[in-house]
This record gives sequence, structure tokens and C-alpha cells, in this order.
Amino acid sequence: MGLLERVGTLIRANVNDLVDRAENPSKMIKQVILDMENQLLQLKTQVAISIADEHMLEKKEQENADKASEWLRKAELAVDKGQDDLARSALERHMSADRTKASFHQQIEDQRAQVATLKAALGKLEQKLAEAQAKSDMLIAQHRRARALGNASEAQMAIGGQSAIRTFERMKHKVRTEEAVSQAKAELVGDDVDDRFAQLERDDEVSRLLAELKGKRGATA
Repeated sequence: MGLLERVGTLIRANVNDLVDRAENPSKMIKQVILDMENQLLQLKTQVAISIADEHMLEKKEQENADKASEWLRKAELAVDKGQDDLARSALERHMSADRTKASFHQQIEDQRAQVATLKAALGKLEQKLAEAQAKSDMLIAQHRRARALGNASEAQMAIGGQSAIRTFERMKHKVRTEEAVSQAKAELVGDDVDDRFAQLERDDEVSRLLAELKGKRGATA
């Protein structure tokens, strides 16, 4: 999350205040613009990577959906041929593919949230950079006037910067929450007793699906 934190620092930066306190305002504003341009390039790259990951997850979800459908078709064929054991095996694989598909679906939702967060940060940084580029000369001139007029404009600008701070605090809280949830999920994996009960439930579900399938196909027990 280092990238978002760096971007947040740039977005929160009160360029007027930086210029006013700088010994060389022209050098300061050029450096700020350069930093924004560098971070903007990195953020665009990260957005592209995240979108590519989202597409990959969507492809995996579809692959498992296709597998689930194919195993269900095979289970129907086995029922038609009176081969219950083969039908049960096919239904097991159908259920496994369906669970994997659901897992990928949840990952896709999480990935979309991440992409949205990155895009929001990208938009804010692009806006901040455009403002800095458009107003660089004006900001330097304002610097000279600010020292003559006192600190009133500085206080007003500082108040205006709070919304960006709250936005990135929410971003960090969201990321930390997602990390905590992922860790909790990982800690829940591996309980042998739970696995045994889960297998019993899957066996019951397979039996139910088999009976339902046989009923639809007109097969006898």
C-alpha cells in the first residue's frame, strides 16, 4: 500500500503552503509537479495491472462455470444409463466446480473494489497535477503576495485540505479491514472436524441431487 500512501501525501499537499515556505518557490513547484507526474505513471501502471487481474479472475470463474455445467450433463447421462455410481461421481465434481466458481466470484468482487479505489486515487491525482501545472506561475506570484498579506489565506487553504485526508483515511481503513478478513479466513482453514461434517453435508447434497436428477430423467432407484 506504499503507492497509495505516497499518492495520498501528494493529494493532501497544500501546494500554496509549500511554495510560500520554500526558499526557492519556482524550484519547489517544479519538484512537486515532477513528483506528481512520477506517481501518476506508477498509479496508471497499477490500475492497468489490477484491471488485468480482474479479467483473469472473470475468465477463471467462467471456466469453472463451464466445468460445473459439463459435469451436470455427464451426471444426467449416467442416470439415463442407470449408472448411479458414475452419476454420483459426476455430481461430486459438479459441486466442486460450482464452489470454485463461487470463490472466484468473491475474488472478483474484491478486485473490483480495489480497482475502484485505485481509479479514484488516479482521478484525484490527475486533477491535482492539472491544477498545479495550470497554476504554477500564479502560485509563485501568490507566494510573494502572501508574505505581504499575512497568514489568512494559509489558514483558509488548510481547512480545504481536510476532505482529501478523510478520503485516504477511509481508503487505508478499507484495505486494513480487507487484510484482516483475509487473515481470518485463512485461520479458519484446516479444522478436521469441520471438514468431516462438511463431507457429510456434501454426501447428503449429492444424494439429494442424484434423487432429483433421477426423478427428472425418469430413472428408477
